[in-house]
Amino acid sequence: MPIYEYRCNACGFQKEHLQKLSDPALSVCPECDRESYGKLLSAAGFQLKGSGWYATDFKGGNKPKTPPPCQTGEGSCSSCAAS
Repeated sequence: MPIYEYRCNACGFQKEHLQKLSDPALSVCPECDRESYGKLLSAAGFQLKGSGWYATDFKGGNKPKTPPPCQTGEGSCSSCAAS
């Protein structure tokens, strides 16, 4: 669940709230009870560096696809009997 930071424009009260993405945004200040409580824009807590995390970490890189080894052990499936 993401942590959102809110600040009241009326009294200046500021607090972080743990909310689901599907939760509606808060609008009432818990300090002064006015409807001037809004989300702040803040920096993300992580950084993506390098050539791309998905391409290098989850896809298996640029490994060449090798055929499965032959069941006969001769290294070629052309000698295998058709089933």
